Amino acid sequence: MKSLTKILLSSTLALTLANATPYELDKVHSNVGFSAKHLMITNVKGNFTNFEGKIDFDQEKKTFNVFEGTIKTNSVNTGILKRDNHLRSDDFFAADKYPEITFKMKSYKKDGDEGVMVGDLTIRGVTKEVELEVEDIATVKDFEGNTRVGFTLEGEINRTDYGLKWNKVLEFGGVAVSEKIEIDVEIQAVEK
Repeated sequence: MKSLTKILLSSTLALTLANATPYELDKVHSNVGFSAKHLMITNVKGNFTNFEGKIDFDQEKKTFNVFEGTIKTNSVNTGILKRDNHLRSDDFFAADKYPEITFKMKSYKKDGDEGVMVGDLTIRGVTKEVELEVEDIATVKDFEGNTRVGFTLEGEINRTDYGLKWNKVLEFGGVAVSEKIEIDVEIQAVEK
C-alpha cells in the first residue's frame, strides 16, 4: 500500500510540474511598493527598485506552482533621500547587515481568476508567514508573440514583528509612522 501511495504522489507531482511554465520577471513593467501612515493623517508611498523573482505559472489553471522574490533593501525609494537613508539605517531595514528581503510561496489557493498566496516573508532575519491577495491575473501575447502574465499582490504586515521598531510619539497622541505597512506589488512576467 505504501508503494502505491508513493507512486500516486510521484505521478501527481510530475503532472503538476509538467504544467508549470517558468516566467521571467519583467522588472521594467513591475513595481514592489508599500505605504505607511505618516503622522496619522496621510499615506506615504515608496518602493524598491532592485528586485528579482522566480515564477512558475500554470496558464491553463491560472495557478502558481512557484513564486519567490528577493528585494535589495538598499534600493528603498520614497523620493526623499534623507528619508531613504533613514530607512536604510539600523532604525529600519539595517541594509548593511540585512541586504535582502525574501518571500517564498508555500501555498496558493485559487478563487476564480484570483486567489490567496501564503508564504514566508523574511525581513531583518525574521521570518513570518504572510497572506497576500492575488488579483487581476491576466495573460496576453505581446507585440513579439511572447506570452505575458500580469497580476497584483496585496497584503499588510506589522513592521514591528520584523524588528522595524523606530517611532516617535506625537504631542497630540499617536505616532510618527504606523506599525501597519500596506504591501502593493504589481508583477509582469514573460514566458521563458
